[in-house]
Amino acid sequence: MSPRRLPVVSGARVVHALEKDGFAVIGTKGSHCKLRRGSRTVIVPLHDEVRPGTLASILRAADMTVDRLREVALTPSTSLEGR
Repeated sequence: MSPRRLPVVSGARVVHALEKDGFAVIGTKGSHCKLRRGSRTVIVPLHDEVRPGTLASILRAADMTVDRLREVALTPSTSLEGR
């Protein structure tokens, strides 16, 4: 997965995308959110912009493709106001 083709997204948007893909938030400590789906656990930094290498690692841990991330996180109907 080439970091160049990864979108620039916030940690909150990544968490939202993972929730839409079946992950549940199981805890937050400091500026990091822990999500779980089955036996998979993913830690997401709640930064304004998640760095490309970090995003690639999150996607690998979540077994999610870049295309799926774009599909669930970057659709026009996705709204994070109030979160």
